[in-house]
Amino acid sequence: MHITMYTKDNCPNCEQAKQLLASKGIRFADVDIEVGERMANFIKEFPDARQMPQIFINDQRVGGLAGLQAAL
Repeated sequence: MHITMYTKDNCPNCEQAKQLLASKGIRFADVDIEVGERMANFIKEFPDARQMPQIFINDQRVGGLAGLQAAL
C-alpha cells in the first residue's frame, strides 16, 4: 500500500492523520502543499478539495482525515 498525504502547516487534521498512520506503523509520503506551485496545481486537478489533508492510497484519492479513517 502506497499512501501520499498532502498537508500544510498548523493543520490539526493533518497532524491527526499522521499520528493515525504512525500508530498503525504505516509509512506514507508527506507532501507540503504550501511549497512552490503545489497548491495551485493541486486545486487545478482537484477543484472540489476543500480541506487538508488530502490523502491518496495507491493513487486513489480518499479525501481527508475521515476518508482515511474509513479506508483503514
